Amino acid sequence: MEAVANKIHRQVLALPEPLQVEVLDFVEFLLSRLESETLEETQTIENRDWSKLSLAMAMRGMEDEDIPEYTIADLKESF
Repeated sequence: MEAVANKIHRQVLALPEPLQVEVLDFVEFLLSRLESETLEETQTIENRDWSKLSLAMAMRGMEDEDIPEYTIADLKESF
């Protein structure tokens, strides 16, 4: 079975040069979109990791704190 890239190459060579330029533009567009999607995915993973780290650092040591017990008398307003 012939590789897809070889088929594309053969077909593009059969086109006039102005259409070859259009094919090239389209391929570059697809590569750009792929790169952008990959970058967004990487940033999403990094943002999630930074959020987890930030939360862990903010909560560090809180597990050792005493939990206050509030009563109804502690409320300043009631509805």
